[in-house]
Amino acid sequence: MKRHLPALALASVAALALAGCGSDPAAAPKAAPVGIQPSQDVLSGVHKSDAAAALLPDDVKAAGTIKLGGAVGTPPGAYYPEGKKELAGLDVDLVNGVAAVLGVKVQREDAAFETILPALGSGKYDVGTGNFGVTTARLKTVDFVTYIDDGQGFAVRSDNTALNNVTDLTQLCGLTVGTGAGTTFEATLNAKKDDCAKAGKKPYDVKVFTENGAVLTGLQQGRLDVVMSTINGLRYQANQPTAKIRFLGEFHRLDVGFAFKKGSTLTPAFQAAVNQLIKDGTYQKILAKWGTADSAITESQINPPEHP
Repeated sequence: MKRHLPALALASVAALALAGCGSDPAAAPKAAPVGIQPSQDVLSGVHKSDAAAALLPDDVKAAGTIKLGGAVGTPPGAYYPEGKKELAGLDVDLVNGVAAVLGVKVQREDAAFETILPALGSGKYDVGTGNFGVTTARLKTVDFVTYIDDGQGFAVRSDNTALNNVTDLTQLCGLTVGTGAGTTFEATLNAKKDDCAKAGKKPYDVKVFTENGAVLTGLQQGRLDVVMSTINGLRYQANQPTAKIRFLGEFHRLDVGFAFKKGSTLTPAFQAAVNQLIKDGTYQKILAKWGTADSAITESQINPPEHP
């Protein structure tokens, strides 16, 4: 079920992301591990930057509003804390901070992860969030303004001792792998699926889900042998004492960014706003709040090449 929020000054919206693979607000963990402080205010000192705001296109300046389509999943990305109607998470704080710097409001619509990028091209949204990794394939049709460095990782049930750090996808041969629909994980797994046959092994079976909660539940119930998702998301889940999953480590790092239709005139303003947050220290506070300090970037970029 989608939730539609009225246009709000993002600087005042309650503290969103990546899981970047769909939505299941009810599956959000009930407790946060040490180092994550969802109620901490890290945006009260953010002020409008006239220089950054001047980069906004004239129609946005006149309207003062940006349409955003955002995926909802589990911490540390965008999620609905138990018993609350307002979003929290890393992406939420970053979007709120950018909006405050630019002096705009955002009309947000929660959307399924796999629908957001196509909707940018149709003009339904001006910007999309959902821990979207910057890839060569996506850069053909989407523009990005980067804000963190996250990427791809794997996890298994904590009682699985057969699989450790995954450095080659042939280590998954014969296993059932769960991941999110429309994600870089799905694309990576499908692109390399024939490698098992080439190695004389049984191919792995990819199960795709539209909700993060379903992926984790499938792993916990033993219907999946391993899951592929975001580094930060899986680390968070592995730190939940009731989750009973084990993070296998990083597989491939990716820049993560705000997504825009190709040729959008909004990208220079968003880049300037992110860099302002980095410059004034707000950015570092946001990442520390959500336990993702090792995903920090030193400068926002527009359309960087995919990490090798």
